[in-house]
Amino acid sequence: ILADLAYEAEEAGWDGFFLWDQVSKSTLTPTVDPMVDPWVALTAIALRTSTIRLGTLVTPLPRRRPWKVARETVSLDHLSAGRLIFGVGSGGGYFDFEALGEASDAKTLAALLDEGLEVLTGLWSGEPYRHEGTAYHVKEAQFLPRPVQSPRIPIWMAGMWPAKAPFRRTARWDGVIPIGRDLPLTAMLTPEQMHEIVRYVAIQPGYTAPFEVVHSGITGGTDEAHDREVVAAYQQVGVTWWVEKILPERWGSWTNWPLDAMRARIRRGPPR
Repeated sequence: ILADLAYEAEEAGWDGFFLWDQVSKSTLTPTVDPMVDPWVALTAIALRTSTIRLGTLVTPLPRRRPWKVARETVSLDHLSAGRLIFGVGSGGGYFDFEALGEASDAKTLAALLDEGLEVLTGLWSGEPYRHEGTAYHVKEAQFLPRPVQSPRIPIWMAGMWPAKAPFRRTARWDGVIPIGRDLPLTAMLTPEQMHEIVRYVAIQPGYTAPFEVVHSGITGGTDEAHDREVVAAYQQVGVTWWVEKILPERWGSWTNWPLDAMRARIRRGPPR
């Protein structure tokens, strides 16, 4: 189903198709639902499509081994001919971390994220690599092939606004994915909030342009003029990617996915 939806998204003119990356029930959803491994699903999507960008929004890197993620991401970047975007975050939440015996405090997860990205990008380089850190130790490794994309697979980092630390961290990478703290899944950060985020990230050490600003939002797809007006308000404050929330919750519930409604919104195309 996901590969078919991605194909329809590509045909309808969407620029990207992204999946959540979780192993257990989300604290954001009320029920326990069937789920698939996102990396297996992205492989199917890469084989079914040819131009659309694809990736995870987002992978909680602290619960992964960075060398395994390095192999997975580079393999998928080659399989997709350089279309992968790596959305990453520190993660957290009871079901995906604490309930499975993983560390769950924010400070520990942030440290694991920073060190994990250092190891990941070091292995992506294709050069002989060593690392002696707090959590990870690489005595000697050289991973080939390198990613298709240069200088690296784009890294977009998620952060929970209005906490500031994640947004200082994200300035060192290629894009930011702001998430509103305590914001319902079908709600959106405002253009004013996104503008504040854009300005804050832009003054942080390590920030360089071009830099992607990703906003998750909702448009109906039936009133093109209204949709363009909604998106334009975000574009004017520096948003570069509008990610449409194709969530079951928009049309019904997580228990019985309203696939016809989800597919219909995809087919109506992006709000341009």
